[in-house]
Amino acid sequence: MTAYDNDNIFAKIMRGELPCEKVFENKKTLVIMDIMPRCDGHVLVIPKKPSRNILDIKQKDAAAVIKTARKMAKTVLKAFGADGVTIQQFNEPAGGQVVFHTHVHIIPRMDGVRMGPPASEMADADVLKANADKIRAVLAKK
Repeated sequence: MTAYDNDNIFAKIMRGELPCEKVFENKKTLVIMDIMPRCDGHVLVIPKKPSRNILDIKQKDAAAVIKTARKMAKTVLKAFGADGVTIQQFNEPAGGQVVFHTHVHIIPRMDGVRMGPPASEMADADVLKANADKIRAVLAKK
């Protein structure tokens, strides 16, 4: 397996070298808005400890990611009045992984509304912030 790259985009975000629209953070995970969302409210759950993907993440870090993913799935459902949620996690190029730091996509879904294609269009920063504000508002009520 290829070694972890400390210069991947998520590592840079966690070091404060790149901006992000953060919606939640705890000791082990960070949740940010996906800058190329497939639907409004699309967030990424990222472990703070370096790992390339599910194949090399430590079990305790994977458990923390799943716990946060579950919390965020419930949160985005409420924030966007969604009918369901899609949760995706990709591993290695053949599995569709593009950024090689473990991450889980949480995507609120509405009946009859198709998701946009992956990594196709950069979202407007104001739209991302407005969507993040909806999520943060729900989190603040908990």
